[in-house]
Amino acid sequence: MRSVEAQLLHRPPGLEAGEIVRRLTAVQAQDVPPALLAFRARSATLTAADVEAAWQAREIVRTWGPRGTLHFVHADDLPWIHALTSRATNTLRRLTEEGVTGDDLLPLIGRALAGQGPLTKAELEDRLAGRARGQGVVHLVALAAHHGLAVLGPMRGGKPTYVHTVDWLGAPVVPEPDRERALAELGTRYRRAHHPATPDDLAAWSGLPLGEARTAWRLSAAHPPPPKEEPVARLAPAFDEYLMGWRGSDQVLAAEHARKVFPGGGVLRPFVLVDGVIRGVWGREGTRVGVRPFDELPEGLLDDEIADVRRFLTRP
Repeated sequence: MRSVEAQLLHRPPGLEAGEIVRRLTAVQAQDVPPALLAFRARSATLTAADVEAAWQAREIVRTWGPRGTLHFVHADDLPWIHALTSRATNTLRRLTEEGVTGDDLLPLIGRALAGQGPLTKAELEDRLAGRARGQGVVHLVALAAHHGLAVLGPMRGGKPTYVHTVDWLGAPVVPEPDRERALAELGTRYRRAHHPATPDDLAAWSGLPLGEARTAWRLSAAHPPPPKEEPVARLAPAFDEYLMGWRGSDQVLAAEHARKVFPGGGVLRPFVLVDGVIRGVWGREGTRVGVRPFDELPEGLLDDEIADVRRFLTRP
């Protein structure tokens, strides 16, 4: 059984947003609202505004990370995570598919971003003067991110923003030059947050080839299993690391219920976690929560969780 304690789902007191990200290595943030709710599942005191404040303060950074997908990463960890997870091949292919070509693409996006602060995709389109539109703009930013020159800024009006790292972080992201050191750090962090796990799980989570995942495993020290805490019930968000952090889900999700969590088309539903096992799905409209258990749950089991979702999302 996966450890809810290693994933901080027992809510150890006193953890701020930055420490949660650091302890988990990275937090999946392809979609921002579920990413924020991942912090709620691990803290009884943080609010969405607290997480956004850590983002605005540059303590946590939203950028392309494990598997080439968007994650929150602690700013201090950017060099070694960037060294291991940054890939340009897919980005260059997607740029070609979007009709964005030329031998000046990196300086083009660098000039468009530099000195501007966070820009929306539409604002970047204007600055690119027809050289890229739509997803072509996003892939141009991804190219800049591969070279340590761009990250995502905070949301504005519900839309993502993109910003030059010199403007946002004070300097480009410089990859850790010692790959073995980076692999050792990855292995150590991953094994602390994912118990029990294997090198195959690490490869699936990180996107690294299995050989490098095995090297990271060998270079890192095993962490003792965390002490068992009281049983917990949590409303976990879509794409939560508890589900996405391993190669498969059969340990925690019965096969007959898998399609209810993974309905297809890239959709992953928020799930009900009871004592380490997925027992249902849930959804919300604003702060209103609806739960659909797979089978009968004890009456009142999720009342505190439902109230806590409202607490987390309520703005002052």
